[in-house]
Amino acid sequence: MITLVLGGARSGKSEHAEGLARRAESAGRTVIYVATAAIGSDPDFAVRIQRHRDRRPESWLTEEPGGGLVAYLQRETSEATLLIDSLGTWVASFEDFEVDTQGLCTFLTARTGDAIVVSEEVGLGVHPSTEVGGRFRDALGVVNQAVAATADHVHLVVAGRVLLLERGA
Repeated sequence: MITLVLGGARSGKSEHAEGLARRAESAGRTVIYVATAAIGSDPDFAVRIQRHRDRRPESWLTEEPGGGLVAYLQRETSEATLLIDSLGTWVASFEDFEVDTQGLCTFLTARTGDAIVVSEEVGLGVHPSTEVGGRFRDALGVVNQAVAATADHVHLVVAGRVLLLERGA
């Protein structure tokens, strides 16, 4: 089963996804947290990453492939529940925002274990003030739509509240 969890900054999307992963673990499944972000030089972002690390149970395995997400996933053969956090940092790790969306979707649909995929919903904010911001918004929107099309469930988290999204026409 594939669950896509979307939300804006500080919406509670990661915490919601972690709750889903905790339920999987209590049902006896191994959880692998797949982080796509690298700390880099931004101190605020480093604090956010550390907060995510501190919340994770010690029982979860952690992989940090960053931009190498699809390559890592192609080598991942376990039936563990994967918590991939997040597609926005994955897309942002590529200078041109060109990612292997098809490879990601193919992997997600082919594996036997569950996947919980976290991504930012950036299309609800103001129009980006820069050309690069607009390209990022559009690229992530395309990735989100592709993953949503393959997902069994899509959750939108707003202000800590969860909406289950139905498939379109």
